[in-house]
Amino acid sequence: MLRIKNMIDRDTDDGTIAAGFARALLELAVSKGADRKLLAERSGIPLAELEDQDKRISLESYIALMRAGQELSRDPALALHFGEAFEITELSIVGLMGQACETVGDAFAQLGRYNRLMIDVDVEGPDEERLVLSRVAGQLWLIDRRRNPNAFPEITESSFARMICMSRRLGNAGIIKAVHVTHAAPAYRAEYDRIFQVPVTFESDKNALLMADGSWMNQRLAQSPRYVFGVLSAHADALLKELETSKTIRGRVESLLLPVLHTGDIGMDKIASRMGLSRKTLFRKLKAEGASFEQVLDELRHRLALDYLSARKVSVNETAYLTGFSEPAAFSRAFKRWTGTSPRDARLKNPPAP
Repeated sequence: MLRIKNMIDRDTDDGTIAAGFARALLELAVSKGADRKLLAERSGIPLAELEDQDKRISLESYIALMRAGQELSRDPALALHFGEAFEITELSIVGLMGQACETVGDAFAQLGRYNRLMIDVDVEGPDEERLVLSRVAGQLWLIDRRRNPNAFPEITESSFARMICMSRRLGNAGIIKAVHVTHAAPAYRAEYDRIFQVPVTFESDKNALLMADGSWMNQRLAQSPRYVFGVLSAHADALLKELETSKTIRGRVESLLLPVLHTGDIGMDKIASRMGLSRKTLFRKLKAEGASFEQVLDELRHRLALDYLSARKVSVNETAYLTGFSEPAAFSRAFKRWTGTSPRDARLKNPPAP
């Protein structure tokens, strides 16, 4: 048990999942008899956090939600049923992008590129693509390269169930020929047979779907106007950039400073505590990224001050407050150090916002 716990810890330290997945899983568990408030309490996920499907939820919280859902709904096969019940278009912008792709092959390419917007976990291999199409001994496999998959096989269960059910809905029931998973057969093995309807191999050397050769990759898929793909792609790129930033220690410090900056309660000890780190560890991690806490705080204040003053929506005194300075004079000294000019002169140089 301790070994499995350590594996989960390593895999979930920085792992995240789109809130759309957690919200849908919670709704499924509730539909099966689980109590909504108890699910939120057990998982530590505030229900308000699930309103935006693109918001990130820690993988640790998602695992707790899955475990609570299985118990409270009395459904040990909840992950399989989750994959069966919800299409990817209902869970993530990535699904909507797939719907707007020209062909199934295009959709697979986008899945590889943006998969981390759905579930961001450590993967085996030199790149960060979790799902890859690969030929092994002359056969075409879609391989899930998630690290430590047996620590939480429910991701494999729900992902594969969703893919195979989606292929049937698209009229491509024959493109998936077999399912291989690395975990042992569970007590609800019969549900695998009912949902997958193809041979399933447990305790395999890989988590993978055996794909049929043929022209299915060229099947036309687009169900939305072409311009929709461009709009969705721009939004997905922005989300991916935001995800990259949040994975750095500096980015995580900034994200924790932003909502409390105006309070002035922004000490390094408090931020380190909220990250689950000691002050010394946070110092070391920031140093490894070529930064210090004081530098991150100072540069964040500088950037925000310029934004506030250039928009001319708030006064100099209000800007001082919003950036966490105890008095306007201290803010003015800092601003002159950053820019060589006073905040009042900088504000006057910008025309009023329309």
